Amino acid sequence: MATMTCHVVAMPYPGRSHINAVMNLCKQLSARVKYDILITFVVTQEWFGLLRSDPKPDNIQFATIPNVVPSEHVRAEDLSGFLEAVSTKLEAPFEELLDGLHEPPVKVIIADSIMAWPIHVGNRRNIPVASFWPLSASMFSVFYHFDLLKQRGHYPIQAPDVESGDKIVDYIPGISTTPLSDLSDRLFHSNNEKMAELIIEAVSKVTKVQYLLSTSVYELESQVFDVLKLKFSFPLYSMGPISISPQIQLENTFDDTTNISTVVEYIQWLDSQPEASVLYISFGSFLSVSDTQLDEIVAGIRTGGVRHMWVARENVSKIKDGCGDVGFVVPWCDQLRVLCHPSIGGFWTHCGWNSTLEAIFAGVPMLTFPITADQHSNSKQIVEEWKIGCKVNDKKKIICAGTDQISLVRRDEISVLVERFMDPDSIGMKVMKNRVKELQKSCQLAVSKGGSSYKNLDAFIEDISPSN
Repeated sequence: MATMTCHVVAMPYPGRSHINAVMNLCKQLSARVKYDILITFVVTQEWFGLLRSDPKPDNIQFATIPNVVPSEHVRAEDLSGFLEAVSTKLEAPFEELLDGLHEPPVKVIIADSIMAWPIHVGNRRNIPVASFWPLSASMFSVFYHFDLLKQRGHYPIQAPDVESGDKIVDYIPGISTTPLSDLSDRLFHSNNEKMAELIIEAVSKVTKVQYLLSTSVYELESQVFDVLKLKFSFPLYSMGPISISPQIQLENTFDDTTNISTVVEYIQWLDSQPEASVLYISFGSFLSVSDTQLDEIVAGIRTGGVRHMWVARENVSKIKDGCGDVGFVVPWCDQLRVLCHPSIGGFWTHCGWNSTLEAIFAGVPMLTFPITADQHSNSKQIVEEWKIGCKVNDKKKIICAGTDQISLVRRDEISVLVERFMDPDSIGMKVMKNRVKELQKSCQLAVSKGGSSYKNLDAFIEDISPSN
């Protein structure tokens, strides 16, 4: 390997979507820089085992730290405990790792904004830190201005509190008026206060970084970005969608006829379906719906009779058997590739931020089904602000189970909704399709040469160049 002159150390939060986002940024850096660069991508030993076979450029190298946080397999069982471990136990082994990185010297640390300690490490060692925010710019503004929620008695929420959804938040800079329920979910409840405080503390430390990197697109959240840029003395770079490179051309990148070896079964199935006829269903790679809700969704999809492709990490056989013969169920897929397929007409999504941006880039309307955390805020943007989707669980049926409240959407509602949503002749679908095509164009222009995200990535590359 040639002598490297710029050394970047990347430290993602140890969760799949966070790791993917930081890796995508690193791949973009690797492809775009005009100078020699070495990127050290730091993960736990467990995550190295999961990632080691993934393709990556030669100038991105993995470095590992011990498994001092709970396993990925049990992370969902105690999210607060996991975040506390990430916040308190990774700093020491990370510093030891840095001590062993002698040449070339580290030029910049890219670290997930949800962790405060990399900022302390960089400041102590006089290494610039680029804080990487993997969620929407709107959610950053919420956490950055969290004191306003406290001052108005909107945090913490005493769970369960059904009436909290009626409270209105109209004072967060850059954020349109919104019900508290679209911001809060369980994260703002008193029984999750510890977890929320860790995130709030981490975001508050962003004032001590040298760069703030966002996975969002300026054109999608310009009002928020304009407000935030006035608050910081350092650059705030919007670079999204971070999983998209300017080299992607939808008309040929996803055409498998050029390489038979890349044809996979689900693509063959999609190829056999009419244009815009398939509902793509995915609830993300981490948390999922309850067994009771899953049963209702399966029954509703079957009764609705719509063509569908469903990505399910668990219960694959149950879903296959329950949904009938007009669908295709897989445990994993290349999501962007699927969304860009011409047979996809809609996306039933949990509203993870990466999924949201990929759907917009592909020009696909969304059925939103937020489960937790920022997904509720993302759903509001999709449905009310951008008007490119509709919400599945807009009218909630509340079933009390002990001290928990479960929002259940019944099968009859689901069957009617999916039929209406996938009807190409419905006025609502036509309006959403036209609107999402407008935003699709904005996203494609953003990552194209001369676009906002393209120029911001170039600016960051110039900032960290060896000549500076």
